[in-house]
Amino acid sequence: MHFSTSNLAFLPWLIFFFINLFPLSHSDPRISEAGLLCDHNRPPPNTSYIPIFVKEMQVLSKLVTANDWGKYHVFNSTPPIYALAQCFQDLSHTDCLLCYAASRTRLPRCLPSVSARIYLDGCFLRYDNHSFYNESTDPVRDRVNCSSSLGKLDRNEAATLKFEKGIGELIDNVTESAVLNGGFGVSAMKGVYGLAQCWKTVSKEGCRECLEKAGKDVKGCFPSREGRALNAGCYFRYSTKKFFSSEAEKLKKHSGVSKIGVTLAIALAAAAFFMVSLFAAYAAYVRMSKKKERSNLRQISNSFNRSGLNFKYETLEKATDFFAPSKKIGQGGAGSVYVGTLPNGTTVAVKRLFFHTRQWVDEFFNEVNIISGVQHRNLVKLLGCSIEGPESLLVYEYFPNKSLDQFLFDKENIQILNWKQRIDIIVGTAEGLAYLHGGAEQRIIHRDIKSSNILLDECLAPKIADFGLARCFAADKTHLSTGIAGTLGYMAPEYIVRGQLTEKADVYSFGVLVLEIVCGKRNNAFIEDSTSVLQTVWKLYKTDKLAESVDPCLKDDFPAKEVCKVLQIGLLCTQASAALRPSMDEVVQMLANEDSEIPMPNQPPFLSTKSLDPTSSTGSYSIYTSISNALTKIEVEVLEEDLHDLKDPKRGICWSMSDREIPGLFLAR
Repeated sequence: MHFSTSNLAFLPWLIFFFINLFPLSHSDPRISEAGLLCDHNRPPPNTSYIPIFVKEMQVLSKLVTANDWGKYHVFNSTPPIYALAQCFQDLSHTDCLLCYAASRTRLPRCLPSVSARIYLDGCFLRYDNHSFYNESTDPVRDRVNCSSSLGKLDRNEAATLKFEKGIGELIDNVTESAVLNGGFGVSAMKGVYGLAQCWKTVSKEGCRECLEKAGKDVKGCFPSREGRALNAGCYFRYSTKKFFSSEAEKLKKHSGVSKIGVTLAIALAAAAFFMVSLFAAYAAYVRMSKKKERSNLRQISNSFNRSGLNFKYETLEKATDFFAPSKKIGQGGAGSVYVGTLPNGTTVAVKRLFFHTRQWVDEFFNEVNIISGVQHRNLVKLLGCSIEGPESLLVYEYFPNKSLDQFLFDKENIQILNWKQRIDIIVGTAEGLAYLHGGAEQRIIHRDIKSSNILLDECLAPKIADFGLARCFAADKTHLSTGIAGTLGYMAPEYIVRGQLTEKADVYSFGVLVLEIVCGKRNNAFIEDSTSVLQTVWKLYKTDKLAESVDPCLKDDFPAKEVCKVLQIGLLCTQASAALRPSMDEVVQMLANEDSEIPMPNQPPFLSTKSLDPTSSTGSYSIYTSISNALTKIEVEVLEEDLHDLKDPKRGICWSMSDREIPGLFLAR
């Protein structure tokens, strides 16, 4: 079962297009989040709280669709669930549905809390374990939000507009208007605009009590240009910028039809026709997409049912103590990971994927299809999945030693890996990749080989994990052209520049990983001379001092000849030209055969990530639309003789890409 409004998440962005295209319409669903309050109490164990919550929201959706508001409660659940949703009275029906869809998408962040409320600037949604419909104020949870994108007034402006006095008059005016007009009122005075909305379940006197408290509280926002009071029974907002619709003023006083009104009506009619046409086209597309997704779900569900690998959602919910924070062991771009104990006593890792999007669906099916079809001692085993609950779950083997990066880079190392353990991890990872590239039924490129995706079992044997970005391609294909995705510092230069994906992209990532394992340093973590691990190892290789790059934690307890050989293999794997890199089968042979001859590597590309914080955490996160901070520029510098068809014959080349050119990039933080 999925949240039925999750596929409406695109609508707020679509409506912005129409706002810009038809500025006369003043359509705005006002989906900015003013406040989200989550209670800390959770439902008792052994209850099916979330499925009941989903059913409650489905009923509420029908009521909002019909009336622009609704309340509903379920008595026969433990605990009971009471819910209320209401759009502000000035919103059109379309804008109301958009706002409600946005609120319903965001409110489940609070689950499995038994009480939560969300205030958007155009609507309100709340659920609780008691009947709150008559509540006007809540001394504990009532809030004021004084943040404003408009900034604050300076003293001169405040004096000119008599701002503070104007707010007081506005509050009194709007409060009285709302009490007399069924709980809704707007006003504009001395350059300040105000809106008040009481919930329809609150009495007239409760509305007055709520707004009077809101008015007192929101005065404390001065000199902010905006302020919001978020109370149990009402919402109040003031701003120096008009934010409510023109229809709201018509509710207050009626005026005759003017020429401007006729023009506006024509524009609105044209806009409405265009919107209806586009929505109809999109609805047809969504139906086709849903049909395909349902088919995929049925295929996966049937496959896992036949194999006995299909888990009940309730089983995994109980296994993880209802996804308790104390059970959380990891966070990735596609979801959170929890440790759980099945009824038979088996400990498993449960990957929880929440808030469904097209991209998420693709990654989920991709990971299930790929990893369920491969079996190798150095690959994490998928035990099953659950796709019939309110969110989809993947179940994997659990490894108490967690990931390799914690052994290599954690300042408070759990255990220092000796040389034999390190070389075993390198060889095991190489064998797992060689299997993906040629030993499985399909050629598989992982695309995100890095230390945090190498898990270690109780014997410290490596297991390659996280196949959300993996790609399969046919034997007759030389490469795939695809959007860039991966982790900065591990991505091959030809993939960054041209988006051309081959097995050699994994070879490059493996080479970086080898250097990190031997040196005990992260490739994009800068130290002292501000050079990457690649650059450091290359300089020492050119001066025949490779042994100096070995992790100091080993304290010279390692075979120098073997270490130099492994480092040379790492450099060979990270050459700028994909054609010069060995295959993973060849890498395995080099590592296994003491007498194998290692070709001389050329200088690898040097990746500069000066804008990243070298002290930040080891996790990675996915960015598919924009990168808000951390990264402003990527520079890949390669000597001309290593670039071949990409080279500038006169000098070394610097590729510079803005964040907007690389959607889908995973940044190592």
